[in-house]
Amino acid sequence: MTIVDYIISVIYGIVEGITEWLPISSTGHMILLESFLKLNVSEEFFDLYLVVIQLGAIMAVVVLYWKELWPFGKKDNPHPWKTEGIGSLVKADKFVMWFKILVACLPAAAVGILFDDYLDELFYNYVCVSIMLIIFGVAFIVVERWVKDKEPAVTSVDDITYPQAFLIGAFQLIAAVFPGTSRSGSTIVGSLAIGISREAAAKFTFFLAIPVMFGASILKILKYDGEVNGGEIAMLIVGMIVAFVVSWFVIKKLMSYIRKHDFTVFGWYRIVIGVLFLILGIASLVQMS
Repeated sequence: MTIVDYIISVIYGIVEGITEWLPISSTGHMILLESFLKLNVSEEFFDLYLVVIQLGAIMAVVVLYWKELWPFGKKDNPHPWKTEGIGSLVKADKFVMWFKILVACLPAAAVGILFDDYLDELFYNYVCVSIMLIIFGVAFIVVERWVKDKEPAVTSVDDITYPQAFLIGAFQLIAAVFPGTSRSGSTIVGSLAIGISREAAAKFTFFLAIPVMFGASILKILKYDGEVNGGEIAMLIVGMIVAFVVSWFVIKKLMSYIRKHDFTVFGWYRIVIGVLFLILGIASLVQMS
């Protein structure tokens, strides 16, 4: 490994940290980045790298929202499970929230465990990514115009019901099947469509990413049967650290942004990048022929 490989890994970490949380498809941007900058690793390790680097982004959510995620402790516990004893250390409302998150995970988890490799082989290509970037770009614009003058029925993550959580998980399933959809994009569009506010939708999407990405990373690691050297591990760690730092700032800026603006700009961006991605893919095929 050379210093150039580590610089490229830093760039991948930056792109991952930005695109994982903005509803613009991290997969699409990683594929686009790969066409210009390639890591000096095997194809098998690169597939592993693209998934596991997301753990750095996830840790940013865990650190930023620790108080809202950790379900134990006597301090700041307005809803203890019991009034006395060990039960008084359990935050009942946090456990309920985690149960809703697990319900939302079920559709994508079932499909991912059974068909992960098959779906990657079938849909992980520039045509599918481009089309899904464009389709969900249009969906953002349409849904935002539809809900523009409507008051959201749900304004807090705690108020999301179990049926709504399952519906959000069903939307996430689309992203699990079709690369380029964007996991955050599909769940946010779905959340807005069923009457959840932008802020609650974004925050629930962040929380939902924790078990989803940890699970995806573990699954990828368990399935990996190639060799890994110290340089590759170092590159992965560098990418994760950069993704963590960048994600920290992106999440804070995004939450500040959506308090005053809607997601329409991301819809237009998706359409533009989707068309560009399609043109580049066609041009590459023409050049090869």
